[in-house]
Amino acid sequence: MRFVGKVLWFIESNFRKDITLDDIADACGVSRFHMCRGFATATGYSIVQYMRGRRLTEAARQLAAGAPSILDVALDAGYGSHEAFTRAFRDCFGLTPETVRDGAVPDQTLLVEPIRMNIAAEKSFSLPEPRKETRGPMTLVGLARRYPYNQVEGIPAQWTAFQAYEGTLGEKPGFWFGVCDGFDEAAGTFRYSCAVEVDDPRDVPAGLDVLKLEPATYLAFTHAGHISGIRNTMDAIWRQYLPGCPFEADGDAPMFELYDEKFDPRTGLGGLEIWIPVKG
Repeated sequence: MRFVGKVLWFIESNFRKDITLDDIADACGVSRFHMCRGFATATGYSIVQYMRGRRLTEAARQLAAGAPSILDVALDAGYGSHEAFTRAFRDCFGLTPETVRDGAVPDQTLLVEPIRMNIAAEKSFSLPEPRKETRGPMTLVGLARRYPYNQVEGIPAQWTAFQAYEGTLGEKPGFWFGVCDGFDEAAGTFRYSCAVEVDDPRDVPAGLDVLKLEPATYLAFTHAGHISGIRNTMDAIWRQYLPGCPFEADGDAPMFELYDEKFDPRTGLGGLEIWIPVKG
């Protein structure tokens, strides 16, 4: 069983218990960082989001069935008080526990059902062997925005907005970076920056950020197909390649997509590379 499948099984077996991310990582035999990145890539949820969603979904079902004590439902879902449970329930479903018990029906698209991994599909994806590269330090200037793990549809428009600065930043020609960092497991969000490398980050336009990347070792993976398939490559990196390779992913360094002049932003073709920082 692949490690994401193990994580899902462990959560489903224990989601009513007071378990931590370290508990899950230890039980599944992977590092906490690797587990969190791989799970988010494969499912679109952070582990914290998924556990919270599963608990509140089961709580909603208990309430819809007429549970006599909302406090008991709250405690069963891992909340220490009626107030904390009501706040989380309303944030998730837009309804109070009382109204659901009285017959209101939550939006079914907001329920978080158990995820079943398609192991056959996972095994069928072919991933080319990566190169080991050492790079840095690097100074980048970019346009940064924050996204939920499962809502990244705004990234193409972000690149379009960043293209207006092309040629005005003193950038090194021929390369563009899509930097992923600032991962927030509790909120299920990360920061994505469309960026170029510069020697001197002076006179940076308002609205752009300066990113400093320290020297790091990377595994550089090739994504040769259309840009729309990049999630399949990322999924294979975290679920297929990294668990069995001799390198451990480095959670202290950003990962990035590297585009060169072969990539055509109009068609999404031309390929790119995905650089994952590793230790050693």
